[in-house]
Amino acid sequence: MKYNEIAHFSHPQHKLRYEYSEFPFKCDGCKEVGIGSRYKCTICDYDLHMHCAIPSPSITHPFYTKCSFQFLSRPPGNVPRYCNACEKDITGFMCHCRSCGFDLHPCCAKLPMVLDDGDVKLYLFRKVSATCHRCGRKGRNRSWSYRSTCKKYNLHVACVKEMLVDSWHELYFGHGDHNYNNNTYNNTNYRKLENRIPSLKGTLQTHHKKSKGKAQKCCEMAGLALQFIISAVLGDPTTLIAGVVGSLMSK
Repeated sequence: MKYNEIAHFSHPQHKLRYEYSEFPFKCDGCKEVGIGSRYKCTICDYDLHMHCAIPSPSITHPFYTKCSFQFLSRPPGNVPRYCNACEKDITGFMCHCRSCGFDLHPCCAKLPMVLDDGDVKLYLFRKVSATCHRCGRKGRNRSWSYRSTCKKYNLHVACVKEMLVDSWHELYFGHGDHNYNNNTYNNTNYRKLENRIPSLKGTLQTHHKKSKGKAQKCCEMAGLALQFIISAVLGDPTTLIAGVVGSLMSK
């Protein structure tokens, strides 16, 4: 459910207003990067993913049928926590199963089981044996994966997250202004940021050295798949945002 304005426990000073932006932002709740729909305090430059702004107190997940994940504002205890979906550290809002100890970023917990834009259909798996188009490996111990219906296109969620961290290192780890949709960050600098989203073209072509036509088709299909997976990882798995991601990807 979407509200135009909400009060949130993590930012009691002011109410947060719903807005949509095609510029990336860093969520002040889960500390992960997002794009698209968000709740924002324009006075304090405070941003939250939709899933962080209006969380479910507890959720279940098809991959962990015996688990009940509770929404927490911070990781429990003093032991470092990592997300079982993307393998990345958890430093803010999270979903935690007290019984089994599994942890998920709020956006990872809400990753769609199926991504379908009419041309490309991708299914989320906890584990797959197929080769990842990004890293070339056949499996990662802890990462979920998206795989196409034809089983030719497979991408680890962890690999997609690594691409974003590498490309937007300043946005993930920078100590300065983390919102790039304001007057203090000029268009030239933002253009440098957006052009750092990598494509899969170079990686994919190594899989099809014998056939240029096959390589081109594979690149096109997997490129579409990547756009949708990135939009889902960033918290807004919509066709519109997938198109925005595609426009930001380097050619």
